[in-house]
Amino acid sequence: MTDRLRTLYRDLVLDHGRRPRHRATMAGADRVGEGHNPLCGDRVRVMLRLGPQGVVAAAQFTGEGCAISTASASVLTELVSGLTLEQAGALASRFEAALSGEPAPDLPEALEALTGVVAWPARVRCARLPWVALGQALSDESEVATSEP
Repeated sequence: MTDRLRTLYRDLVLDHGRRPRHRATMAGADRVGEGHNPLCGDRVRVMLRLGPQGVVAAAQFTGEGCAISTASASVLTELVSGLTLEQAGALASRFEAALSGEPAPDLPEALEALTGVVAWPARVRCARLPWVALGQALSDESEVATSEP
């Protein structure tokens, strides 16, 4: 890992972990996905409100977890807002590829920074968890749930 990536990773996790963006329950969510990591206890719910043509008009998350999963969920909500469902899915796929060590072209800088977690393989699941929940929210089987994680 380069010094630049290490610094970006540290700064991003500290910033988003301490001051997560869009962390709140969303009334009127159109899509909801949940994830749980039984190894560390992290839980996350990703909620989407859709606008015209399937564009994500708003994204929020709730849950409890470590700084890495919180930062990843916070970044996710910032990045998917304004994207179509297809674009959000493609972004999630590129991030997954990067976490698996594959090339991930055109990855936003915040996600590039989060790929720094690969230096600690046990923590990759923490960064991946919100994106798994997003994948569930993007699926046709996504149902709006009413209970909190």
